[in-house]
Amino acid sequence: MATRIREKAANRRENAEKRPHATARYIRISSRKVKIVIDLIRGKNVKEAEAILMYTNKAASEPVLKLLRSAMANAENNLGMDLNDLFVAEIYANQGPTLRRFRPRARGRATRIRKRTSHIGIVLDSRTK
Repeated sequence: MATRIREKAANRRENAEKRPHATARYIRISSRKVKIVIDLIRGKNVKEAEAILMYTNKAASEPVLKLLRSAMANAENNLGMDLNDLFVAEIYANQGPTLRRFRPRARGRATRIRKRTSHIGIVLDSRTK
């Protein structure tokens, strides 16, 4: 049975990560394609990363840009951080669930179509502590 629920919850709250972050789940792009885009901005200043994403001609750049802006808003509004000091500390794209569909083929057969999804996460940090 659950014991010390209140104490455990308080411990989780006080040890929660203090860095601003954002997560996008079930994005309908393969994580392999997203990783190409997120490698471009890892470790960059948030303004520079935003400019890179705005002019990257990849389908994955749109949800990653939206996620970056969400993390920036979290930093500014929830934690009161200055946007000029922030950089992309961590960014990752994990594989989400795969939607399986079928396509008809010759001679009455069917082929499986895999529509892959991904979970993208970003963590920002301040250069000056």
